[in-house]
Amino acid sequence: MPSVLPDGEPVPHDGSLPADALAGAADRPLGFYLHVPYCATRCGYCDFNTYTANELRGSGGALASRDNYAQTLVEEVRLARKVLGDDPRPVETVFVGGGTPTLLRAADLGRMLAAIREEFGLADGAEITTEANPESVDPEYLGELRASGFNRVSFGMQSARQHVLKILDRTHTPGRPEACVGEARAAGFEHVNLDLIYGTPGESDEDWQASLDAAIAAGPDHVSAYALIVEEGTQLARRIRRGEIPMTDDDVHADRYLMAEETLSRAGFGWYEVSNWATSQPGRCRHNELYWRGADWWGAGPGAHSHVGGVRWWNVKHPGAYAQALAEGRSPGAGREILSAEDRRVERILLELRLSDGCPLDLLAPAGARAAARHVADGLLEAGPYEAGRAVLTLRGRLLADAVVRDLVD
Repeated sequence: MPSVLPDGEPVPHDGSLPADALAGAADRPLGFYLHVPYCATRCGYCDFNTYTANELRGSGGALASRDNYAQTLVEEVRLARKVLGDDPRPVETVFVGGGTPTLLRAADLGRMLAAIREEFGLADGAEITTEANPESVDPEYLGELRASGFNRVSFGMQSARQHVLKILDRTHTPGRPEACVGEARAAGFEHVNLDLIYGTPGESDEDWQASLDAAIAAGPDHVSAYALIVEEGTQLARRIRRGEIPMTDDDVHADRYLMAEETLSRAGFGWYEVSNWATSQPGRCRHNELYWRGADWWGAGPGAHSHVGGVRWWNVKHPGAYAQALAEGRSPGAGREILSAEDRRVERILLELRLSDGCPLDLLAPAGARAAARHVADGLLEAGPYEAGRAVLTLRGRLLADAVVRDLVD
């Protein structure tokens, strides 16, 4: 959840959408993202819309407290029901992210999920995920989550090496995320993800390989591996600027990605999005696929983004301002934009090209189509799918995905 919100036109007081936003909705999945903005400490690399207790003290008062946060978020779920009216779609995916959702009581997360179930209903086989900090859960907590309906959990592992975790300001003990996988399985979770970060200053190839090996040995059915991005305004960016730690270069990122692909594929994981691998189709994160394929989702919580029928909007950032808006019976939306047909075409290329089945060539304008042909010849797009009408990245193309996308959206 980025900490900087874009500009946009005002959101109506009641959050209402344009009349045509739900046109064809029956053909699109509906999901919910629930943002929990609280963290025990701030990681040095994090640019998400999160707050520690010290940062909230005296800022928003009781309205910003995590003690009554679940009820506040339930109010936005009820607002969503009013805005979407008689939309009959049950919710297919729910993803609770943050921040650290598991700083809330398990009963609070269950209460938030129950509100979605009561207001919208959950589709058969709905995917219900929460992120979790390894140090903020135990077997009892995970059992409560599973009993309340969660069936997927994502643990932030980042690295298996203590000195790498220290640079990232991560406070969990090495080995704890792996133990959490076993505890989640014992609690009955069907799907478990581990998040990894590569390219941290001071991380060696050996460190990264150890992290990959430890993650695989833990037994998740999904692994996400992201290159470290140094965001302006973060503690990590300030430390690099002062020369305290070095910046990792793009060549190192490429080498680490290749290590991830080789190690994960050897262990039975297949890539389905540039930064995500799963052991099977059911192990994929269906909620993220909903984003990547431009479906509909309602983002509840401070700073959360939503998209329904080509209308995108985002909430106010601060938990106090968010709670105040809902207490006054108005939408917490800070701004919105209505996407044009061209906007949506470009976004489909940007997002779908990152997927293992790629994007349709008929989305491309003439210049983009010519670029796609060049990229096939250059080995950045697969020849077979191209002949079948789709642009699919090769392994080398994945390393250069941003450049390929820029060419194809022309």
